[in-house]
Amino acid sequence: MASEERKSFLLRIDPELWKELGAWAADDLRSVNGQVEYLLRQAVQKRRKARAAEAAADDEA
Repeated sequence: MASEERKSFLLRIDPELWKELGAWAADDLRSVNGQVEYLLRQAVQKRRKARAAEAAADDEA
């Protein structure tokens, strides 16, 4: 994954949230950037699973 090109963007974030993310990232031995990317990936995976389950339920109905 390190060799793929990354998209950069500016993110404005509340200082208190930044501190919380920094502490969480440190606990998980990640940078804040890495932690944010990890959390976004988890959220996307969760959404995909929910949509797939929803589609399967619609197919059964």
